[in-house]
Amino acid sequence: MSAFSGFQAPHYINRESLVLKDARQIATRAALEAGKILKERLGDVRIIDYKEAFNIVTDVDKASEARIFSIIKNEFPDDDVLAEESGFTKGKTSSRRWLIDPLDGTTNYAHTYPFFSVSIALEEDGKRILGVVYNPITDELFAAQPGQGAYLNDERLFVSDSKELKTSLLATGFPPDTTRAPRTNILQFKTLTDQTHGVRRDGSAALDLCFVAAGRLDGFWEMKLAPWDIGAGSLIVEEAGGKVTNLSGGPLDLSSGHILATNGKIHDEITEILTLIEKEESGQD
Repeated sequence: MSAFSGFQAPHYINRESLVLKDARQIATRAALEAGKILKERLGDVRIIDYKEAFNIVTDVDKASEARIFSIIKNEFPDDDVLAEESGFTKGKTSSRRWLIDPLDGTTNYAHTYPFFSVSIALEEDGKRILGVVYNPITDELFAAQPGQGAYLNDERLFVSDSKELKTSLLATGFPPDTTRAPRTNILQFKTLTDQTHGVRRDGSAALDLCFVAAGRLDGFWEMKLAPWDIGAGSLIVEEAGGKVTNLSGGPLDLSSGHILATNGKIHDEITEILTLIEKEESGQD
């Protein structure tokens, strides 16, 4: 498999492009090796801990992250790393930051529900310059870099052509503890379910975003995600021709965790609905 054979190498490769080419190769290797761990250990989770109520972490999450971290830091020791389980690791001199989710869909994984992924993104000076998401169950590797398109293995990806919300299929997710979260997404879920072909709740934001990029879904929204959940997938959607914003249609802020990604054609319809619900929930006129 070559996830990047579709990328066109520039006629003149300077130091920056060479570093990015190496980063693509390293990220791909890390995702595949971590995915192998996830697939081999499926059904063999030995330790389940709770980071907070209903938010679990397993020994497999940690094994996967350790493998990714080792591969990346061995090749790029000066880079910063922000990983779900180990947190922030400061590099030495680099302006780059890696975003690592070693197992996006831990609850699914712990229940042997086969929908989970590995997500790796790279930022430089705060801008996403690489995204890789791997589904080890289907052996699908999604990848993108700015201006080079999005790919599923060797196939170029494009978002769907669905032009109306009423004929669209969406996906979303919910906070780990909806009983205590002030914004649960329940009203948004019901409203958009009533106005579409349906809303799926699959349990892996990274894969949901990739499915938007592949045209399998027409849109995805969620609240309270982490940068490692959406860093790679958001870039993949954009490079497939889609649109990614916050819930009100403004610029995406990875640190806020609120995201709306669509094929672009139904984006305004969804932002209007989400904005009205937000005003209603906050008591605004």
